[in-house]
Amino acid sequence: MENIKVGRKNNYIFDCFWEIKIINRNNLTFNPFRYRNLLIILFTILGFQIFAQEIKVMSYNIRLDVKSDGENWWENRKNRVSDLMNYYEADFIGCQEVLFHQLQFLQNELNSYEYIGVGRDDGKTAGEFSCIFYQKNKYKLLHQETLWLSPTPDSVSFGWGAACRRVCTYGLFQLKSNNKKVLVFNTHLDHISEQARQESVKLIAEKANQISQKHHYPIIIMGDFNSKLDEIPAKWMSEKFNNTRTVCESKPYGDSDTWNGFQFDKKPQGCIDYIFVSKDDQWSIKKFATITDSYQMKYPSDHFPILATLYYK
Repeated sequence: MENIKVGRKNNYIFDCFWEIKIINRNNLTFNPFRYRNLLIILFTILGFQIFAQEIKVMSYNIRLDVKSDGENWWENRKNRVSDLMNYYEADFIGCQEVLFHQLQFLQNELNSYEYIGVGRDDGKTAGEFSCIFYQKNKYKLLHQETLWLSPTPDSVSFGWGAACRRVCTYGLFQLKSNNKKVLVFNTHLDHISEQARQESVKLIAEKANQISQKHHYPIIIMGDFNSKLDEIPAKWMSEKFNNTRTVCESKPYGDSDTWNGFQFDKKPQGCIDYIFVSKDDQWSIKKFATITDSYQMKYPSDHFPILATLYYK
């Protein structure tokens, strides 16, 4: 009778799968069904790794260029900002408070990235951008748009008592390796008007769900929400979407507070930056980090960047 022998190395699971040898001996019998559950586990693990797509997402308020910042002026820290962004190699980076000349600098330094977005004050280059950088060799841009957070989102406008014009930029991206698509939104909510913040998150969520509904695109919404976790805009978003920090599968790395005010010797003051994803069973939120990198006892910006490592099957 032909019997089966398992040749062992170091990893028992892989021994069972790869090292099964059929030999003509009578001193050993082996029932392959004994290893059925083991092989099921193995195929599950390998299947997830092969077919799930890792997506690293960063949100970073880089602080606009204001000379009154003194030693924290943009010219003194811009290389630190670009170095940090390059080092972490996120697939998508949503930046806030980006003036056009800052955007030009970053575009020149981030060689692996392209960007989408427009200036909030004219729909071209004036005012702050809420731009999205994306890895150009990995993703193809299928569609992009910028909304003004107001009752008239298609035109340059103020909304609901906001102190500034506020925008949300989004793009539909396709992964070049397997044609999977993902919707990515980036925004910066008003710092004065609570009504504007509340209405803005509803507008963004409505737009995201409207686009996603037909094709079931996975959704990422990130940015500076100027809202702490116990305040209505952030609470509302956490009910409608998954907050990647609070539902992360592993312990989040770093402080939960994201605004440091350039004050290296003081505790950061509140979590106002977030990365949300659609409540989809196929999302797996593996890691979350608040990045507190510094240099010479200084921070590159008055906000800490946040980074989520996601898998989408």
